[in-house]
Amino acid sequence: MKSKILISTGGSGGHVLPAITIYDHLKSNYETLISTDLRGLKYLDKKNYNHIIVNTPKLNNLLLFPFSFLKVFILTLKSLIILKRENISILISTGGYMSLPLCLAAKILSIKIYLIEPNMVLGRANKFFLYFAKKLICYSKELINLPKKFEHKQTIVMPLIRKKYYDTYNYHNEGNFFTITIIGGSQGAKIFDTLINELLVKISKICSLKVVHQTSKKNTDFLEKFYKKNKIENKVFTFDKNLNIILKQSDLCITRAGASSLAELSLLKIPFIAIPLPTSKDNHQFENAKYYKDKDCCWIINQENFDKQKFEELLIKLSGKKDEYLTKKKNLEKLNYQNTWNNVNQKLLKIFNEN
Repeated sequence: MKSKILISTGGSGGHVLPAITIYDHLKSNYETLISTDLRGLKYLDKKNYNHIIVNTPKLNNLLLFPFSFLKVFILTLKSLIILKRENISILISTGGYMSLPLCLAAKILSIKIYLIEPNMVLGRANKFFLYFAKKLICYSKELINLPKKFEHKQTIVMPLIRKKYYDTYNYHNEGNFFTITIIGGSQGAKIFDTLINELLVKISKICSLKVVHQTSKKNTDFLEKFYKKNKIENKVFTFDKNLNIILKQSDLCITRAGASSLAELSLLKIPFIAIPLPTSKDNHQFENAKYYKDKDCCWIINQENFDKQKFEELLIKLSGKKDEYLTKKKNLEKLNYQNTWNNVNQKLLKIFNEN
């Protein structure tokens, strides 16, 4: 009989996508179940993933804290029932407050807990759960805010990237365009939706430019009209399940610095300009981007000190795909030399098969 694993996740794609990837790696060797809150449910293909809902409330509102605490207590009791009923032997958490009830219940039942930290800064929930976790699985020994007394729990793996990204190599850029893909996030942002696109008009006068722009629904009409008016080949969208193919056909990507997004671009060897979200907790987006910058794989732009002139000069330079651009691409190839689905799979199985 196969051992049974529950993967606890929820919230943003930054938590859910690594959970989906872990599920796909383990499903052939273990009975696998995934739990998420309602926010994280939109990232799941519900037909292909055996899932349950544990809708943990946020704990950051002091006025509502007594009610939230009561709900967490009730959800912990519910989690105890789930873990017992499903006969779970391993709990994997991708961090965040969403995993609190299940991790507490797993501790009470002496179920082995493994933590996943995709960012370069140890999250607060993971830092708390480290006290009773068996392993902390992360992407670098340089993890920030990891207490020295827990360093022995750290296990390094290649970034957890969905399998379809490993299967994208058959796609490549078509035509003579210099294709820039802009990933502005589901909420959009002024820097992506007004400042950058204005600069692209100037770039389009220098080279044959195509812009692929992901934005929020409220900005799609504006951007489509803007690119059409300025005669720039474009594709504007809010969501595309085949983002891996879109990225593979890109020459350059301008993006926020979520761990999953940067890892996917790195695997596909697409040079990128990261504009970290200034308000990200513990400045983790900057640290995610800095990991690649230190390996000469990307450029980082500070949103709060954004210089239009310098950014324009950088884009003009990169549109020629020479020198600095080629160096970044070559370094991305080196970084991912042994990054295969099978290698990651074998490493994960080795970790979870340990007693």
